[in-house]
Amino acid sequence: MTTTVPRQLVHRAALSETLLTGWRRTGEDRFSVSAQWPRAHGLHVSPDWSAYDPLLVVETVRQAGTLIAHTEYGVPLDHQFVMQEFQVDAVTERLAVDPLPAEPELELLFAEVQYRGRRLAGARYTAQVRREDEPVATADVAFTVVGGPVYRRLRGGRTPESVTATPLPAGLAPADVDRALPTDVVLAPADGPDRWQLRVDTAHPVFFDHPLDHVPGMLLLEAARQVARLLGADGRSPVLYHALFHRYAELDEPIWIEAKGGHGTDVQVVGTQGESTVFTCLVGTAAR
Repeated sequence: MTTTVPRQLVHRAALSETLLTGWRRTGEDRFSVSAQWPRAHGLHVSPDWSAYDPLLVVETVRQAGTLIAHTEYGVPLDHQFVMQEFQVDAVTERLAVDPLPAEPELELLFAEVQYRGRRLAGARYTAQVRREDEPVATADVAFTVVGGPVYRRLRGGRTPESVTATPLPAGLAPADVDRALPTDVVLAPADGPDRWQLRVDTAHPVFFDHPLDHVPGMLLLEAARQVARLLGADGRSPVLYHALFHRYAELDEPIWIEAKGGHGTDVQVVGTQGESTVFTCLVGTAAR
């Protein structure tokens, strides 16, 4: 492939954040999707450019499901996707950055496909991610789809123009969460051990590739990643994420991130806003 898919089909504004290069149907509810991972990325490649981060796999799988929903199941471009569950398990030794950009292939199987009339209303899909015919990751994703009028009712009039994010608190030291830049730190100290405030910077070019009326799921997953890095034992890194998204995370209210046990190995991360749980995520780690 010599070009990316149209960026609108994966809900990206920047070509540089569009990771997919093509797709084809391989059977009933089965699809093959091709991608390219850049050797350098503003967030999902290690600071020394030696390894891809498993969250790059997450974003690739997310884009693949969105692409197939639009192109093969007829979801209109003005419809909104609501993520319910996302699980990915990566093999870190297959995520090394080589002299050329990686070109992974994803095999998707859509199941539990639900329709509202003739329109796709939701589905679950699995993804097998391979690189040079070697397994890189497996994923399992569930989502629903809503039209514009329903989405506007759900959001109660909230739009990117009408909602202002909370003031940005000072973050942790970048090295503590394995980040090179202070602008990529998404955790700020809070009022107790194993508890942080989420830093929501709507100017961030990756998390907010385009204006949003809520906090994106990838920012919440990055918070879970940084918690695991902060609490994890030396020589271990996050490789597995199992996230459940319970409600929209609003921009104009503080979001609190807490770790529930798991020092040194796996950790359960919970995000709350007001009295409600926004998301939960189990982060599994493995030796680097």
